[in-house]
Amino acid sequence: MWSVRLRGSSAHTRSPLFGPFFRRRGNRVVRGVAPGLGSANLRRAHPIRMRVNDAPQDQLYAAVAREILPRLEALAQCRSTAEMEAHPAYRAIAPVVAGSLATPHIADFRHQEAPPRSRYRLLAWNIERGVQFEAQLEAFRSHPYLKTCDVLLITEADAGMARSGNRMVAETLARELGMAQVFAPCYIALGKGSGVERHVEGDNTFGLHGNALLSRYPIRDIRLIPLDNGVDKMAHREKRLGRQAAVAARIDFPNLSLNAVSVHLDAQSTQRHRREQMRSVLDALPSGLPAILGGDWNTSTYDSSHAFRAILGFWLRVMMGVDHVIRNHYLHPERRFERGLFQLLGDRGFEYDRSNRMGEHTICYDVCDPRATGNLREWVPEWCFAFIRWALRKHEGRCPMKLDWFATRGLRVENPVVIHDLREGRAAPMSDHDAIGVDIVV
Repeated sequence: MWSVRLRGSSAHTRSPLFGPFFRRRGNRVVRGVAPGLGSANLRRAHPIRMRVNDAPQDQLYAAVAREILPRLEALAQCRSTAEMEAHPAYRAIAPVVAGSLATPHIADFRHQEAPPRSRYRLLAWNIERGVQFEAQLEAFRSHPYLKTCDVLLITEADAGMARSGNRMVAETLARELGMAQVFAPCYIALGKGSGVERHVEGDNTFGLHGNALLSRYPIRDIRLIPLDNGVDKMAHREKRLGRQAAVAARIDFPNLSLNAVSVHLDAQSTQRHRREQMRSVLDALPSGLPAILGGDWNTSTYDSSHAFRAILGFWLRVMMGVDHVIRNHYLHPERRFERGLFQLLGDRGFEYDRSNRMGEHTICYDVCDPRATGNLREWVPEWCFAFIRWALRKHEGRCPMKLDWFATRGLRVENPVVIHDLREGRAAPMSDHDAIGVDIVV
């Protein structure tokens, strides 16, 4: 198991492959940029805050493109992780893969120091790879709520994936918004994605996908927290190298320091596995500071580690009564099916009741949406969809769920929100998830 911890007091932090890939000057992070973003241009654009050292980070991306991508077609023929690890093509690149997925991507595009406030606003959002990036960026600039957020906990951000225009999604977002950012690469994709994503034009330039944390205030003491996979990622049609990773860091507001963590728990996993992934996050958090966890926790109530188990679970919920299950379980997973995860949070001193809009959905599965059904069809038999449509006939084929959460420890929180208008009522939803927000009062 790999682990990364970057202390604010460290003068130099080394990549296991390429030596120093960033360094600190005082409390400033200095790092390279993605290919095509010249250091001279960035220095002109950000003369106050930005310092750039191109070579080491460019070497990281170059190694992914040069060493890993040409071998992915051969690895895609493997039907399990064990088979892949024995393949000569993988053995040749295993150190590069490990180093690429253990290396956080860090940048600071802040133009000036943000002022102290009496309250700070945090947002968690699964941005669905950044496929609708232009609309998302405009929302962060102009939406009445999003434009006031101080810290963003982002899940499902691409870096060099064709489906999202081969952007470095988190880094581009931070640069455009003038924020500091850390991106944790979790997976190297062997293909373009799942469902309708397979048909997008172009090829992946890097094929990275992960989670991120963006802030208007200094980011320090960065940690990547690896989370064991719920299923073998090479045994499915969407084949990937790697595992989920939470990205944690200390945010130093002028009048408050706290640990913030962007957490994405596995969708294809058991309820117990999601609880154990959360345990890994909690075990890695330092004590002594207030903390906030936020993200897509995939609290679907299902054992989705295998299609057969998920189908049996759906039958059970239909027999329990679809209206009853939606009202009491899909919108309140903490009551029964995901109780262990939330009990664990409570045992570790975290609260979630005041940090969330309890009982309010953050996603709505639509059996008529080709994006949603396209992904599900990759591991659930086609005959199941007729049954799903029948079960949801009184709900127009839609099923609301609560998958996205905050949990806080040692903080006073107010005004939790679920922001539906980024998704609902739009011809092209910005994401399949709603964003959630909460205010921290100092």
